[in-house]
Amino acid sequence: MSGELQAGDAIPSMRALARSIHVSVITVQKAYEDLQRDGFMETTVGRGSFVSAQTKEFYQEEQQRLAEEHLQIAAEIGRVSNIPLAKLTELLTLFYQEDE
Repeated sequence: MSGELQAGDAIPSMRALARSIHVSVITVQKAYEDLQRDGFMETTVGRGSFVSAQTKEFYQEEQQRLAEEHLQIAAEIGRVSNIPLAKLTELLTLFYQEDE
């Protein structure tokens, strides 16, 4: 996500990574399986593993889904508490621009 790795960059083999960070190959295998399942890496038999081209888009979609869940909760709190939509919009805008 930091941009350090680009789509198509090679990822070390499980054994090479396990050796370099001093962990079990099984630990790396589980991590690689999770990364592949979540769309962050692709593995091709005979070629190896690579950073997926879909990584950034997938991450952004997941973060948007998470934001939507929180906004839905905020909207419900606003409705139940009679907080005007304009006030909630103002607060969201304030929070969004806070670090700019």
